[in-house]
Amino acid sequence: MIKYRLCPLVLLVSLLAMPIVAQTRQQLEAQKKKTLESLAQTNKLLDETQKSKKGSENKINLLKRSINERNALIKSLNGEISLLEQNIVQLEEERKQLEEKLAFQKADYARLVRETHARRNYFSPLLFILSSDNFSQAYRRFRYLQELSDYRKRQAAEILQLTGELEAKGLALQSDKADKGRVMNEKEREAKKLESDRQREKQMLTELQKKEADLKAKQKKQQKKADELNAKIQKLVAAEIKKEEERRRKEAAKQGKPVYQMSKDEQLVAGNFEKNKGKLPLPVERGFISGHFGVQPHPVLPHVTTNNKGIYIQTPAGSTARAIFDGVVTKCFMVPGSNSSVIVKHGNYRTVYSNLTEIYVKEGDKVTTKQKLGKIFVDTENDNKTELYLMLYKDTDIQNPELWLAK
Repeated sequence: MIKYRLCPLVLLVSLLAMPIVAQTRQQLEAQKKKTLESLAQTNKLLDETQKSKKGSENKINLLKRSINERNALIKSLNGEISLLEQNIVQLEEERKQLEEKLAFQKADYARLVRETHARRNYFSPLLFILSSDNFSQAYRRFRYLQELSDYRKRQAAEILQLTGELEAKGLALQSDKADKGRVMNEKEREAKKLESDRQREKQMLTELQKKEADLKAKQKKQQKKADELNAKIQKLVAAEIKKEEERRRKEAAKQGKPVYQMSKDEQLVAGNFEKNKGKLPLPVERGFISGHFGVQPHPVLPHVTTNNKGIYIQTPAGSTARAIFDGVVTKCFMVPGSNSSVIVKHGNYRTVYSNLTEIYVKEGDKVTTKQKLGKIFVDTENDNKTELYLMLYKDTDIQNPELWLAK
C-alpha cells in the first residue's frame, strides 16, 4: 500500500522536471535554426562559386565554414537526440508507475464492489440504519454508508483520471520516439553531406597546393594593397584628430580654459558607442566574418600568414555596407586598387568601411544605425566574392571590430 502512496510524489517530481527538459530542447531548436540559416547562406555563396570550375581560396574558405557549421549542426542534433532519449526513458518509467497504480486502484475498486454486493445479500442498508439502538448510532451508520459510497465514486473518478493520464503518456512517448527517428535521419543526411564537403576540401587543397608559387605571389600582392590602404586610413584618422585638437585648443583658449576636450554631444555619442560594445549590428544585412583581426593563417599555404588591421565580412553579391552606429561621415576617399572607403565618426571612435564601388553619403552627413553607406565591390574574377573591410579606431588606436559586434 505504501508503494502506491509514494507514486504521486514520484510523478510530481517527474512532471516538475519536464519544463527544464523542454526549455533545453527549445534552446537546441533555436540554436539549430540559427545554424541552418547560416549554413544556407554559406551554401548559397558556395553555389555562386560553382560557375567557375577552378579551385580558389574563396572556395576553400567557404568549404571550411560549411564544414564547421555542419559539425555544429550535427552536435546540436546529437544534443536533441540525447534529450529525446532521456525523455523517452522518463516517460516509460512514468507510464509504468501509472499502469501499476491503475492496476492497484482497479483491484481495490473491484474488491470494494464485491464486498458491497456481498453485504447487500445479508442485510438492507435501510434496515442497517433503522435497526440502530438510538438516533446517534443511526446517524453514524448513515454517515458510514455515505462515505463508503463517496469513496467508491472517488475511486471510479481516479481510475478514469489515471486512464486519461496513461493515454496521454502513451501519446507523448509515441511522439518523442517519432521525433527521435526524424532527428536521427536528419543527422545521417548531414553526416553524408559533411563527408562530401571534406572530400571536396581535400581535393581542392591538393590542387591549390600545386600552385604554391602563384598563391604566394598573389598573397604578397594582396598584403601590399592592404598595407597601403591601412597606412592611408591611419594617416587620415591622425590628420582628422590633429585638426580637431587644434580646434578644441583654440576654443578652450577663447573661453580661458586650461584644457580642451570633446563637446558634450561628442562625449554622449562616444559613451553610447562604448555601452554598446558586443551589441553592434553587422555592417551588412546578411554575411559572416571571413577574415579575422590580427595575424591569421593562410587557408591553403602552411607557414604563411596575413596581418589584418580590421576584419573582412563576406556577403552575397549586390549587398550594401551600412553604419554600425549613429555618427557623422568625416571622409569619403579612394585608394587606387582598393576601391572606395567611408569614415564615420562616433565621438572619439571611428569606423571605416572599405571596398565600396558606390558611395551613398557625403562628408558632413549624419548617419543612423544600419543606414546604407555604399555598395560593396563584387569581384567577378574571384567567384563573385563580395567582401567588406571594416576597421575601428579609438582616437588613433586600432581596435578589433569583432569584439564590438553582436554574436
